[in-house]
Amino acid sequence: MKNTTLFILLIISGFLQSQNILKSTVIDADGHMVDAATITLTKDQKIVSTAFSDLGYYTLTFGEAGTYEITAALSGYQTLTQIVDLPTENLALVMHKSETTIQEVTISKKRPLIERKIDRVSFNVENSIISSGGSAWEAVGKALGVQITSSNTITANRKNVRIYMDGKPLQVSGDDLATYLQGIPSDQVAQIEIFSNPPARFEAEGASIVNIITKKSKKKGFNLSLNSGITQGHYTGYSGSITFNYRKDKWNVYGNYGFTQRHTIQDHNSDINYGNSIWNALNRTVYKSDTHSYRFGVDYQLSQNQLLGFLITGNNRRGDSDGRSRTQIYSSAMKLDSLITTESYGSVKGSQYAYNLNYNLKLDSAKSSLNIDLDYSPFRNSNLSFTDSTTLLSDGTQTNNFFQIFTPSSQDISILSGKADYQAKLSDGLEISSGLKFSATKSINIFDYYNRQDAKFTAVDNNNSNFTYKEDVASLYTSVSGTLGSLKFQGGLRGEYTRTVGHQKNQDILNKRNYLKLFPTAFLQYKLNDNHEFQLNYAYRIERPEYNRLNPAKRYSSPYNFYVGNPALQPAFVNSVEAGYTFKQNYNLTAYFSSTKDVFTNIDVQDNETNSSYGTHANLGLSTMAGLRFSAQFKPISWWDLNLLADIYQQREKSDYLSGSYDYHMFSFYSSLTQSFLIDKKSGLKAEINGTYNSAGIQGVYRAQTNYFIDLGVKMDVMRKAGTLKFAVTDLFNTNSNYVRINFQDQNSRFFHQRESRFVSVSLLYHIGKDAAASRNRTTASDDERKRASY
Repeated sequence: MKNTTLFILLIISGFLQSQNILKSTVIDADGHMVDAATITLTKDQKIVSTAFSDLGYYTLTFGEAGTYEITAALSGYQTLTQIVDLPTENLALVMHKSETTIQEVTISKKRPLIERKIDRVSFNVENSIISSGGSAWEAVGKALGVQITSSNTITANRKNVRIYMDGKPLQVSGDDLATYLQGIPSDQVAQIEIFSNPPARFEAEGASIVNIITKKSKKKGFNLSLNSGITQGHYTGYSGSITFNYRKDKWNVYGNYGFTQRHTIQDHNSDINYGNSIWNALNRTVYKSDTHSYRFGVDYQLSQNQLLGFLITGNNRRGDSDGRSRTQIYSSAMKLDSLITTESYGSVKGSQYAYNLNYNLKLDSAKSSLNIDLDYSPFRNSNLSFTDSTTLLSDGTQTNNFFQIFTPSSQDISILSGKADYQAKLSDGLEISSGLKFSATKSINIFDYYNRQDAKFTAVDNNNSNFTYKEDVASLYTSVSGTLGSLKFQGGLRGEYTRTVGHQKNQDILNKRNYLKLFPTAFLQYKLNDNHEFQLNYAYRIERPEYNRLNPAKRYSSPYNFYVGNPALQPAFVNSVEAGYTFKQNYNLTAYFSSTKDVFTNIDVQDNETNSSYGTHANLGLSTMAGLRFSAQFKPISWWDLNLLADIYQQREKSDYLSGSYDYHMFSFYSSLTQSFLIDKKSGLKAEINGTYNSAGIQGVYRAQTNYFIDLGVKMDVMRKAGTLKFAVTDLFNTNSNYVRINFQDQNSRFFHQRESRFVSVSLLYHIGKDAAASRNRTTASDDERKRASY
């Protein structure tokens, strides 16, 4: 670290010794600061330095003292040119408005639905009709190569994903992540970036990254965007949001608020063969939730090259669930033996906040910068759950096997973190970035268990759980990028030291782990000409288990089925390499290979002696994938756009498991096709249809069946193009279901899982304001830990 600091100081010192700096202002005839003027300094008809005025301030660099010519230009003003002798202490430029009225010209360029860059693929949600009118959760599922599983985990190009929002990782996962993103209207999302192999500037966690970029107001003064929508499935849901921005002089104030009410159903059916009996269960749960999400930020320009900002984001949720389960138990001869009916009710209340203080310093006329973030992120989640189960014999007689329990639980997480990042552009075209970070996380999980009989509650101490998990991570990274002729390169190395302590107080079980790991990344891009481009990239990554996977509390859904976390769960490590070829920027063919060691996953275990089953998590052995992926975007005719993705790959799952082992191989196929049609250009009337197909696949001992669905949508401009009206139908034929089977040794079960996915939605988006600079979008220090928190 000492050598790195010395190197940075030498760069700054050398640059300052060879350059002189002119800092001043540009104003109009009334004394108001002029923003976005182009300031050019020339000597002997050669450009010496150029800058844009930022809220009236500008900085220019020059060499030796002498006579120079300075020019200020901006549309709507007379071009100002004057001769100056430098150096000088102050050079305030005064611009006068042009006497000639210039007719306003609007130049717009529509982004394609899919954009491909050296290290990512971008899905422009703003241009997707189908993704509008719903939630950010549905929009993520429509991004190129992104899939959402029945357990609410997200994969991108078959790799596990870490979700970011505006460059900041979300610290929630699974059902909690789904609930959080379902509370954000999709019309607040502008773009979704998919990093199949993330570069070194990202945290090492996550085999791939999906970054959700929200819409930022690009208005000056005060401006506003309003959005409202209604979604109809089995029940009706509502959403509404407001986004604002106010920028004047050195101040910029921005934020948004969104409210979403969701009312949906979920089916989870199972068939378990215990050998001497077969259990067939039908389960439907109705979920209802109200979610408030908000974001408020303030930036203040301390000086021309210093910026101080404060940002708070928050989310509050209240919800309940009402479940009904009917389990029929048959003998091996398929004769009905008994029936178990289970009713469950749960209520949840949660909140999460993130407070960020940011300082940004620009050096050397913005050729280098230093960014510092300090963060505090508290989380709170509480749940009250009631479960009642009754057993009936085949003749309808009720047994004495009553099962009535009450299980309140809570989770409190606090994250303290800080980071510093330095970036510099060197004279030879190289760019260097370095940074360090430290984070401290503490998670307290309390779970209580009570038997119920009428109004009497009896504590069962043996089933209680008090689990505390602490994690400290210190990291340091450096990356270098540049260009050598037609070759672009980027290489980086990240080092992370991790210390974890998990304490299960009830049984006084302590799990400790310390480890230091290095994570290299490399990117190469060779442009033969405008039509032919080649890419090669590599990344080594880590996957850390989410905090709720570690919680050892047993959560019963019936007397014979429960879920339990695994506090001994270890991280997994991923090697990934890709080689690609792009033709005319529209057609891409990529060969890829990834290997995950000590992969952790959810598993279902059945006990044939007690006729019970439970779900948990475990580290298995090796998971590899090799495939060929083709994507294309083309325009058969002027009003018809197509985007295609086709992916064929081979999976291998190998591990010791239970009392045996397995080594499975399987070829699979995935494809999606999105078509957009311009029906009427004048009214902006457009239509879109999307089809997705996913063939059978494997994950550990699970074998999943084929899955497919079709979505469609229509949109048009309204209110003199100040608003956009959208109509969409997702999963038109209600085919987006998940069938999974386990057939390993004495484990023989089948599961059907379907979260409600067929919705009809209508949304209206309305804009107010004038164009100007956007509010800032920055990454905070606690972003990397918050994603793994439960909410």
